[in-house]
Amino acid sequence: MKAHLTSVRIAPKKANLIAAMIRGKTLHEAQELLRCTNKRAARILEKLLRSAQANAEHNEKQSSSMLVVRTVIVNQGSAYVRSVPRARGRARPIRKFLSHISVMLGVREDDTTFPS
Repeated sequence: MKAHLTSVRIAPKKANLIAAMIRGKTLHEAQELLRCTNKRAARILEKLLRSAQANAEHNEKQSSSMLVVRTVIVNQGSAYVRSVPRARGRARPIRKFLSHISVMLGVREDDTTFPS
């Protein structure tokens, strides 16, 4: 019950802040939390959670009410470089980072959530 997203145009630091909020929560709690969070990474992680939920329901035949966000991993992908003009005709690089995000869901046991 996994979902992966590679080469997403968001910095890993920014995505990790939102990922830390949903680790260990039930699926519905995590989705509500992401809907109420006004960050770009929240929209990306919400789509990824929906994909993992669909994978669990279709491939594993699991009920979405029993699912828990077990792990959320945000890794740094490649970076591409843009230039910004500076004084005296020079240029400075700006690195724009990409992220690789993985979400893994698990089945809730005894109405407890996994530690975050």
